[in-house]
Parts: sequence; C-alpha cells; structure tokens
Amino acid sequence: MRHKGTQIAFGRPIALPDIDRPDVDIVVVDQRLVEDPSLQRPCADETLAAWDAARWPAGLLSRTCYLSTDGQRVLTYEQWRVGDPALVPRGAVAFRLYRSGVRDAAPVPGCIVIVEVETDDVGTARRWVDAVFDALAAETTLHAGGISGHFHISLDGTHVLNYAEWVDEASHVEALGQAGTIGRGPAWRTVQTMPGVRNRGFRRYRVHGIRSGSNLRRPDV
Repeated sequence: MRHKGTQIAFGRPIALPDIDRPDVDIVVVDQRLVEDPSLQRPCADETLAAWDAARWPAGLLSRTCYLSTDGQRVLTYEQWRVGDPALVPRGAVAFRLYRSGVRDAAPVPGCIVIVEVETDDVGTARRWVDAVFDALAAETTLHAGGISGHFHISLDGTHVLNYAEWVDEASHVEALGQAGTIGRGPAWRTVQTMPGVRNRGFRRYRVHGIRSGSNLRRPDV
C-alpha cells in the first residue's frame, strides 16, 4: 500500500489494513445487516471482543471491522496467508485480489466504498475488471477524492468486490454526481453493458477496528 497512516473515527486513530500486501492468498468478506442503526456500533464492538477472546487462527494475517455510513451494515474483511474455502462461514464470501490501482502520493483514506457486481464466471469477472481499468485509463480527469481501487474476484467467479478508497464520503458523493458513475468517457459503456454482469450497487464504510498477527506490516502511527 502506497499510503500509510491512521484514520480518525469516533475521535480516535485507527490503523488501516494493507489491502494489496503480497503475502495474502484469500480474503474473506462478511456483511451483516443491522435492523436498528443504534445497534450497529455495539454489534461491531461485540465482533472485536469475540476476536480478542478467541485464539488467533494459523494463517490469518489481519481482521478489520467496518461500519457503513448509513448505519445499516457491519462488514468484516479478513486476510489469510493460507485459507481453506471449506471453512468460510455461512453468508461470507471468499475472494482473491485480482487487480489494484492506487494513485501516486495517495493520502490516507477517510471512506471505503464497497462496490459489488455479480458475474456469470471467472472469465467474465476478469474481463469486467479489465474493462474498468481501461475506462479509468481513458479518462482525462478523475475526481481528486479517489485514492484506489482493489478488485477482488470470488473463488467461484460469481462475484466481484471493489474495495475503493476515498478521501472522504463527500468526495465520493460529489464524484458520482447526477450521472451515478465515476467516469464520463465512452469506454464506460463497455463496463455498464457487458453481458453476464449484474450490478449489486455500493455502500460506504469507515474502519471501526483492526486486529492483526504479529507479522502484519502496520501503518506508521
């Protein structure tokens, strides 16, 4: 990761995960719906407490817990050096990082945008991600608030998850504008109309807490 630092959340600094670290094999993502927004943070705190109480699993590199900015979801993102897909919890999805792009002199992100699409197979997933990168490369001007995009493909090839880092939530809202998409160039039509791809939308998050093994390369604090 080209940027190092901490995010300020709820008045305290929180270390950020290194999304494109090279020693990660499998990423496990779980998103839980919270019926009452007032219960979102307690639910996340319970998750962190459970992690702290449990023995650290062999092969696990880091665990990060996020809160959606709309108060409706708690997301967990686990990085494994060696992961067993058979042990992925019900409701969670196992991914591998396929492609990442990070802007030069990237600042510390203040908002994480999780973008999801469904795909027919792994070949379609890769073609769609490659088309996104082609469309981004064709843009003459991108919003200054965008920092990175980390595109994960599920092990079964049916899901793509983009872990996109932004300066803050307002920057992402502004970048979408009335068109509802980050880019404006003609290459985005290929992204939006590719057969075998179904848009599942996006949700904005902030880091709530991170836990790591002793070998995690922590950001500078």
